[in-house]
Amino acid sequence: MYELPKDQINGSEKVILRKLRVWIVALGIACLFVGIGIGAMLTGRPAVAQNELKSSVARAPEALSASFAEIARQVEPAVVNIDTVTAAPELTDKDDEDKSDPSSNNPLLDMLRRQSRRPARGVGSGFIVDPKGYILTNQHVVEGATRIIVRLQDGEEYRGTVKGIDEETDVAVVKIDAQKDLPIVKLGNSDDAQVGDWVLAIGSPFGLDQTVTAGIISKKERQAAAFTSFQQFLQTDAAINRGNSGGPLVNMRGEVIGINSQIATSTGDYNGIGFALPSNAASFVYQQIISNGKVRRGYLGIFLDSVKPEFARVYGLPDTKGAIVTDVRDQQGPAGKAGMQANDVIVEYNGQAIQSAQDLINRVAATPVGETVPLVYLRDENGKLERHTTSVTIGERPSSLAPKDDDAPLTKPKDKAQPENNHVKLGVTLQEMTPQVAAERKLTGVRGLYVKDIDPNGIIAEHPRSLLEGDVILRINRMPVTSLEEFERIVSSLKPGDAVVLNVARYDPDTGRILQRIVQFTYQ
Repeated sequence: MYELPKDQINGSEKVILRKLRVWIVALGIACLFVGIGIGAMLTGRPAVAQNELKSSVARAPEALSASFAEIARQVEPAVVNIDTVTAAPELTDKDDEDKSDPSSNNPLLDMLRRQSRRPARGVGSGFIVDPKGYILTNQHVVEGATRIIVRLQDGEEYRGTVKGIDEETDVAVVKIDAQKDLPIVKLGNSDDAQVGDWVLAIGSPFGLDQTVTAGIISKKERQAAAFTSFQQFLQTDAAINRGNSGGPLVNMRGEVIGINSQIATSTGDYNGIGFALPSNAASFVYQQIISNGKVRRGYLGIFLDSVKPEFARVYGLPDTKGAIVTDVRDQQGPAGKAGMQANDVIVEYNGQAIQSAQDLINRVAATPVGETVPLVYLRDENGKLERHTTSVTIGERPSSLAPKDDDAPLTKPKDKAQPENNHVKLGVTLQEMTPQVAAERKLTGVRGLYVKDIDPNGIIAEHPRSLLEGDVILRINRMPVTSLEEFERIVSSLKPGDAVVLNVARYDPDTGRILQRIVQFTYQ
């Protein structure tokens, strides 16, 4: 610090210096206290924040539990138990013969016969969606029932009548007459549900009324071979057991976002995977039944498959969007009359881009019957996909369009030695079509290569739903094939990672027709 020489300091300056020293000391003391205060604040804040975090974490389970309890209180009054009675089977002529046979007078056999003819009883769940007594449940809960008893939360019981069913979604509407307004639940928007959302399943598992289980949404739009085209389920790990069928799956706002319908199980009971039909699909069915007495869906009369990466690469499409017409189910149907053909790719419907076959099915099904809509499709002409526009008048979807099990062979396997694989790359044994083969397999007029055998260790076997014995390969990667040499030339040029698209025909004994479809996979 710089100081003045003492002999140069006068009295007034000494006074100023003393005051300056006092102020410096005071300022230092003040800084010291401020520093201590700030330090205390900084050291104390993490402790406060940590305490707040611990407190919020401690309160989280309590808050979630309170939410569950409140939702249950809101929804349970509208959830019902459904007991059904199905008539005993009719007595057959064989039963009469056995009864008159003296050798059959066995008390044990008589007891078993009586038990087998007792009425069957079932239990399920449902929920009220209209104060006048309209209830949503599963079709399989009330199917074949001769008596339906609906029990409310307060114990009151009423006879129920089925107002309508929908086989495609396994939904039924049941009506009870309570002579008073009943508590209801609100149908939410199932499209808003997200994987990981908390949900509650409410129903009567094993006949135990008003049972509530909690879980999360595990998957949306879950599809499987056993489901119909209109069953894209919400998958949940909330416990669902026998008797839960028809009960509501509820979100954290107390809205029903699904009807508990099925479980995936190896024991017959809860294994952690349950399926609920989305509320949007159930709402469509309900409105149709209330308005028309039945469900009316739009219909084009074609078989479809989705554009996959392999098809897009082979046909030069910019992206994997669109629905392939694999076959025309009915030439006199809406699509047949509009000139649609197998292998056309539908890319727009009623001005909206089509993402997949299921997307098109849903859009057509939701279109009023009789409405005429524009449709845009691509057709393979001279090696190029040409864009076409047409109009189709939507028909009504028949009620008996159950999906077929493509895993089941059309011909019974024969005891035979394993034939030599004549196309090692794909693992398939082919045979050129002859008049004899065509006549035996009811494939008259079909030009292609007949599939005699599939190597269980080959590439084709890795796609069990794609190619079966008895199929006929019509084209491979847009090229028609009628000889083994043509097929071998194309297959031998394939490299790992190449796309493969097969056009396949098959005789369908159920319809007596030759149906076509598309097989898409990547060569490895």
